[in-house]
Amino acid sequence: MKRILLIDDNPEDRMLYRRYLGQQVGHERLEIAEASSGEDGLELFRQLRPDCILLDYNLPDTDGLDMLTQLSQLAPPETLCVVMITGGGNESIAVRALNNGALDYLVKQHFDRELLYKTVVYAIEKNEWRQYQNRYHAEIQTMNRQLRDSLAELTHTRQALHSKNAELTAANDQITARNQQLARSNQDLDNFVYAASHDLKQPVNNLQGLFEELRRTAVVQEPDAATIMRLLEESLHSLSTTINDLAAVVQEQRPASPPVSESVNLAELTADVMQALRPQILTTRARISTDFSALTQLQYVRINLRTILLNLLGNALKYRHPARPPHIQLRAYQDGGQPVLEVQDNGLGLNLERHGAELFHLFRRFHPQTAEGTGVGLFLVNRLVEGPGGHIEVESQEDCGTTFRLFLQNDSQA
Repeated sequence: MKRILLIDDNPEDRMLYRRYLGQQVGHERLEIAEASSGEDGLELFRQLRPDCILLDYNLPDTDGLDMLTQLSQLAPPETLCVVMITGGGNESIAVRALNNGALDYLVKQHFDRELLYKTVVYAIEKNEWRQYQNRYHAEIQTMNRQLRDSLAELTHTRQALHSKNAELTAANDQITARNQQLARSNQDLDNFVYAASHDLKQPVNNLQGLFEELRRTAVVQEPDAATIMRLLEESLHSLSTTINDLAAVVQEQRPASPPVSESVNLAELTADVMQALRPQILTTRARISTDFSALTQLQYVRINLRTILLNLLGNALKYRHPARPPHIQLRAYQDGGQPVLEVQDNGLGLNLERHGAELFHLFRRFHPQTAEGTGVGLFLVNRLVEGPGGHIEVESQEDCGTTFRLFLQNDSQA
């Protein structure tokens, strides 16, 4: 239902318009309101917001052109639907009305019922179409503005990405150059340590021989002679061990040929390692228990696995707790398809919050009260585990013991 507002001071004319508009059979029904003056018409317009206004040009308190101006102040001009009705067929007034916002005009006594109805309906349709176009254009303008903003933002982002990519490329070039420099430095250092450890073996062996000869033939009457000889022997032993460990570390990092993995029987390998450690096991009265029921064979480089076990079991004996005999538990199993080797002891333990980050660093010792040890063993174990792609997890508590859990990666070079 459309709402029509008649603004005309002549009641007979209003009655005629109402009759014409209300007798259109088969057409949309129109709701009609009436005003006899410009003031009343403006008030009804505020209240009803009609779909179309039939506006008489000659009103007692104003004229149609002034009314168009006042109506345009109450609503946007592009939403007004006004059909001006003139009494004298004055073309000048009609043109001015159309220029001021009227959508159409009629001349009194020159239209019938059908023409009035069609004029009103066409004016409403024209107004609705005009509003639709305005909304559509506004939406298009909004979309265009958003697209321009998005394009500007995209351009800015692309420029920022280009700049960042340039920075990353430059940084990557620097890292590559630094890595190459570090690789050369590491190689030089390995060569130096290997040469030094190799060249120092013979002088140390000579010193050991001289010391044995001195201890066999010399007669010293000083009361502290025995203590001095013992300290000399311990120092020579420590020096020899350090040089041999350094040689082992460097040799592991620069093998002459790629190591070959094989199927290793864990029980047999452990027995071999325990035989090598038999003097320490007997001296400390250690108890070593094994459980290989879940994993009896392991594909690995045998010599590397032996070195791993030798160092971990040796450390468990070396860093035993003075208040109790060592109890070492060695087990193997699968975790998500990955072989795990676990070594648990009841020794001195570690403060991992304090020392965890340095646990596998070279020459780091965490129990200075223990005279033995060079700080090379765990470094070597970590290198042998991480080299093929494995990793180590450690749990430890001071005065309670330590658990090393080695997640081993099967070597593919077999």
